[in-house]
Amino acid sequence: MCHYCGCRDIPLIKEFIAEHERVTDAAGDAARALERGDVERARELVAVMSRELAAHWAGEENGLFQVMRTDPEYAEYIAALEQEHRELAALLPSLDLTDPEDVRQLLDAIDELHQHIAKEEDGLFPASLTALSGEDWNLSMAAWRQAHPGEPGP
Repeated sequence: MCHYCGCRDIPLIKEFIAEHERVTDAAGDAARALERGDVERARELVAVMSRELAAHWAGEENGLFQVMRTDPEYAEYIAALEQEHRELAALLPSLDLTDPEDVRQLLDAIDELHQHIAKEEDGLFPASLTALSGEDWNLSMAAWRQAHPGEPGP
């Protein structure tokens, strides 16, 4: 994880990273719940992941991704990230955590989620520092606020 470019000091990026951390914490807790046979707790945590990710993705996709995809240099990269969002959004509610195959799918998805987050935090977020104008940042912040009504934020 990158710590050298300064993007983590940007309030919106800091919030996206905090959301990533909440989701990965819930994912890790879900995996540990499954290890100890607590399927109900794992279901609750997968639901937490789904809710957190839905708002997170709306904020990213309708803001930062939208303004960055106008640059052809980032369009394909962002399209791939959005596809990964769709795949995980479809998978999480479909899981039967009493089925060993579905548990394996969840654990694989958690590994993929870590890789996905690295693509954002080590690639896209640092690139945003030079790619976005002041107006782009304002649009991105507005999209985050719309996706998180009533929450204090960046």
